[in-house]
Amino acid sequence: MAIIINEKEWLQERLNGIGGSEAAAIIGKNPYMNNQELWELKVGLKEHEDIGNKPCVKYGKEAEAPLRELFKLDFPKYVVHYKDFDLIRNPKHPFILSTLDGRLIEQLTGRKGILEVKTTEILRSMQKEKWNNGIPDNYYIQVLWQLLTAPWAEFTVLKAQLKYQYSGEVRTEAKHYFIERSEVQEDIDYLEEAGIKFWEHVENRTRPPLILPEL
Repeated sequence: MAIIINEKEWLQERLNGIGGSEAAAIIGKNPYMNNQELWELKVGLKEHEDIGNKPCVKYGKEAEAPLRELFKLDFPKYVVHYKDFDLIRNPKHPFILSTLDGRLIEQLTGRKGILEVKTTEILRSMQKEKWNNGIPDNYYIQVLWQLLTAPWAEFTVLKAQLKYQYSGEVRTEAKHYFIERSEVQEDIDYLEEAGIKFWEHVENRTRPPLILPEL
């Protein structure tokens, strides 16, 4: 496994596989990209857009560390380990990769897990409803993909901070979702199969059938 020591190397490694934030496009669950657009990126027909200066991206990047520290305070039953550019790959299918926001150890049991930190700005009531009903599809797929890259992980905790404007005030709401591998294994297996088929299209440079995102 490559040891990532800086952002440039991390970005280069991500080109050689599919990351967690991209995985939803494979099965039509990414509202920002369809599977053919992802394929074009992976075969080099398109270049990744630099979104690092977008306010929402900058906010999420800068908020991650304090939100991780807050998670430690709120859930002391977990030991949290973090390192920059913690990119991992599935041992059987190296194109399946993820960058972890944290690794967890449940103190009483020794079980290992993953911490995923999300920030999102709620602009429409439909967005809020999706979070109230569970995890939005694209983020759920990312969680599954991370579990797929990490056979050692028995669970994931998704910490989400929702930010929205209410009567001129900025308000935030924290949500925590606890996902056990044993309860989502069928979905993980389905995603693995879909990912393998998609990557075959990348290796063979054959455009996959279009799957439009569900908006």
